[in-house]
Amino acid sequence: MKAKLIAVGERAPRWVAEGFAEYQKRLSHWLPLELVEVEPGLRGKGRDPARAMQEEGARVLTALPKLPHVIALDGRGKTWSSEQLAQRLEHWRGQGRDLAFLIGGPEGHAQEVLARADESWSLGPLTLPHMLVRLVAAEQLYRAAALLANHPYHRA
Repeated sequence: MKAKLIAVGERAPRWVAEGFAEYQKRLSHWLPLELVEVEPGLRGKGRDPARAMQEEGARVLTALPKLPHVIALDGRGKTWSSEQLAQRLEHWRGQGRDLAFLIGGPEGHAQEVLARADESWSLGPLTLPHMLVRLVAAEQLYRAAALLANHPYHRA
């Protein structure tokens, strides 16, 4: 099983890219994780944010691999403890499908993206910068995989 993290936005700050790369490397034995960056829609004075979100959504859907189990990161999704995320990961492994985790743009996901998602995952009630969500999601996936492998990383 492989996973893709499909994220709206390009050129993450160095500290985000380095942190993501570290967890990506750690995850490589348990859950190979590829980052796919999607060009954001045009925003600014005189531009329609709804149109930008629609454009982003179309690009996100185009970036999906074949027949994945899709998890949209969304503030209205389900919150899971680290242990619950590990249980979800074990469930997903049992399905035998690749995974696609989706991070939207500033306004969130287009309706078409949410409709395509098999489930939604919320990192909690805080509003996080979208670039930081990449890093937090990668770390939590690593933590879940480490829990399943009885690795000492998680010490709750």
